[in-house]
Amino acid sequence: MARHPFLCTLISATTFVLVANPAVHAADERPNFIFFITDDISPADLGCYGSEVVKTPQLDKIAEQGLVFGNAYLTISSCSPSRCSMITCRYPHNMGAPELHTSLPEGQPLYPLALKEKGYFTVLSGKHHMGKNADKAFDKISRGKGPSKSEDWVEILQNRPKDKPFFAWFASSDAHRGWSFDDHAPRYTDEEAEVPPYLVDGPATRNDLASYYHEVSRTDHFSGELIKELKRQGIADNTYFIYCSDNGRPFPRCKTYLYDDGIKTPLIVWSPGNVKPGRSESLVSSIDIGVTILELAGIEQDERMQGVSFAATLTNHENVTRDYVFAEHNWHVYQNHERLVRHENWVYIRNAWPERRVLCSESHDEFASGREIWQAFDEGKLHADQKQIVRMPSVAEQLFNVAVDPYQLTNLADDEDSAKPLADLRNVLDEWTEQTGDTVPENPTNDRYTGPRPKPGGKHGRDPNHKRGEFPGVARNATTINHPGPIRVSE
Repeated sequence: MARHPFLCTLISATTFVLVANPAVHAADERPNFIFFITDDISPADLGCYGSEVVKTPQLDKIAEQGLVFGNAYLTISSCSPSRCSMITCRYPHNMGAPELHTSLPEGQPLYPLALKEKGYFTVLSGKHHMGKNADKAFDKISRGKGPSKSEDWVEILQNRPKDKPFFAWFASSDAHRGWSFDDHAPRYTDEEAEVPPYLVDGPATRNDLASYYHEVSRTDHFSGELIKELKRQGIADNTYFIYCSDNGRPFPRCKTYLYDDGIKTPLIVWSPGNVKPGRSESLVSSIDIGVTILELAGIEQDERMQGVSFAATLTNHENVTRDYVFAEHNWHVYQNHERLVRHENWVYIRNAWPERRVLCSESHDEFASGREIWQAFDEGKLHADQKQIVRMPSVAEQLFNVAVDPYQLTNLADDEDSAKPLADLRNVLDEWTEQTGDTVPENPTNDRYTGPRPKPGGKHGRDPNHKRGEFPGVARNATTINHPGPIRVSE
C-alpha cells in the first residue's frame, strides 16, 4: 500500500528530531526515583529487619522483591544535619550545617539539582528541614498533607509532567514526636512493646514504644500506596523506590547517639527487573545514596561529593561498597562531639568531652521513656545496661564487637584481647579526621538547657544564655575540603 506523502514527511521530520536530539529520546528511558525518607525509625522496628511486633506488610513485600541493606549507616543521627548530609553527599562538618536547626549554606552540591539540570522533574513533599538554599534543587515543594505529611504523594505522582523522568523526595514526619493516630495503621498495646535492655521496662516506656510503632506502620501504609500508583501508571519497572530514615528511633540512647539503634538506618531499594532481590551486608553510608542515584540516572558525580556509589551492589550482592563507615555526633540540644568508625564487626567511638554526660533531647524527662530512666536513677534502681546516658563522667573511648554485642553494651576498649582492632580503628579515625578536616571546637555551642542533667518541664529549663558557637571543622575550613577519607582497606 502506498504511503501518504504527508505521513512520510512527518515520519522523516520526527526521525530527524530524535537523531539530532538524542537526549529527547533518552529522557523517556531514564529511570524515575522515589526517595522515601522517614523521620526517626530504627531498622529493628521493621518486619523485614526482624521485628516480630511492628506490622509492616507492604515494606516486607517490597524488601522481599528488592534489596535490603543490613549495614547502612547515617553520617549523623540528628534531623537537619542528617538530611543536609544526604542531599549534598557530604559529611556534616564538610557541608557546613553540622548541628541541629542549622540551614545548609549556599554553594554546596545538591544531587537533586544535578537531576533537575539534566531534565528531571524534581519534587519535595513533606518534612524539609534543610533551609532555603536547598529549595533550588526542586521544581515543586509541598509541605505535605495529613499527620504524616504523606497524603499528597500519590496526587503528586498523578499530576507530574509526563514528558520527563522524575525524582521525588518524599519525607514523612513519622515517626517523630509527638505521636498522632489515624486509620492508616494499626494500634499497638503496651503489652506488645519490646523494651530494649538499655531502657527501663515500665508502663510509660511501653506506652511510648507502642505509640511509636503506630507511626512506623503508617510509613508502611504509604509505601504500599506509592508502589500501587507506580504499577497503576505502568512505570514500576522503570522506577527505583528507596526507603530509609534520617535518625534512629526517638528514644534515649537511640536518636543522636552513635550506637546502632541511633546511627543505623533501614535501607531498602526496589525496582523490578533492575534490582536483584536479596540482602547485602556491605557497609554503606547515607552519603552514598545520592551518588548512586546519579549513576543510575547516567549523571556524573560532582567532585565535591564524598559518597561512593553502591549501584553495582544492586545486582551483585557480594560487591563491597566500603570497608569503613564514619559518623558524627554534634550538638543536638546538648553539647556533644563524638566520632565513629566501623570496620567489619568492630565499632569504635571517640568522645572529645568525656567529662560530660552524653545527652540528647530524647533523654529529657518531658518524654515518657526518658522520665522513667531519670526516676529510676534517682531511686537507685538502674542496672548497668541502663546507666550509659546518666553516667558522668562518660568515657573517652568505646569499642564494640557488634557480631556478639548488637546493643553495644560491653565496652572492650580496655580489653587486652581487643588491643589490635582498637589500635587499628584509632588510626583509621585519625586518618579520616585529618583528611576531611574535622576539628573539636574551642568555643562550641552550649547546652540549650541549664544544669548537668535534664530538668523537669522541658522548656522551663532553657538556658537564657544559650547561643550558637563554633562548628566542628571551621578551624580548618572543612567546607572547602572534598576528600572522602578512607573507603577501602589499602591493598
